[in-house]
Amino acid sequence: MNIARIFAVAALATAGHAQAQLSSTVTLVSDYEFRGVSLSDEDPALQASLDYGFANGLAIGAWASTLDYGDDYDGRFELDFYASYGREISETVSWSAGLTAYTYPDSSGSAARLQIEPYVEGYLDITVGSFNAAQWYTDDYSGLGMAAQYTELNYTRELPRSFSVAAHVGYSWGDYWEDDSMGGGELVDYSLGLQYGAGHFTLGGKISGTDASGDLKVRSGPFANDTRLVVSIETTFPWEK
Repeated sequence: MNIARIFAVAALATAGHAQAQLSSTVTLVSDYEFRGVSLSDEDPALQASLDYGFANGLAIGAWASTLDYGDDYDGRFELDFYASYGREISETVSWSAGLTAYTYPDSSGSAARLQIEPYVEGYLDITVGSFNAAQWYTDDYSGLGMAAQYTELNYTRELPRSFSVAAHVGYSWGDYWEDDSMGGGELVDYSLGLQYGAGHFTLGGKISGTDASGDLKVRSGPFANDTRLVVSIETTFPWEK
């Protein structure tokens, strides 16, 4: 059922190919990695997005993924909604700001399993050439009523023969992460990856991990954060002729 929902998101974009602003990306990934932490128990995940961009810089969209928080949690499906606004300052400098709502439609909780709580996060970012920096903030991380922040720096560069390289470092901090019973300490995550464009598809691989040791306690549950290889294949619709 979760896989059917994800393909339904992508199918909506296929029906709107005539509108150039509408696009959808479908991705099969070996691990749903979020800020260095596995949210699929290091198992493969199917993901899809549906995005619409307006000429004035406004963009809205939805993103879906299968997930696995372990036996203590109810829910195997994530559906996020987001909106952003951005402008170009020059040919090499741009900025954007937006909100993302993380939701878990099939998670209701029970006496035996915990509910995965929804929450909203905002961000502001700036891109200068190949570098991008972003600051994220929420005052209700994972529905726990605690503030959390995430600071990230990214670098991407196109290489010859349809290759590109991407490097990332992020820092999770704030009240939630400083509470020993919750995040258990501020966290640094990192990744270094290589992508290859093959026709309508993009193949990717990256090394991802954190500075923590052992399983990490996130959202009141253990999630793998060891250094690992994450591979992916994705395609974006509509396909250009």
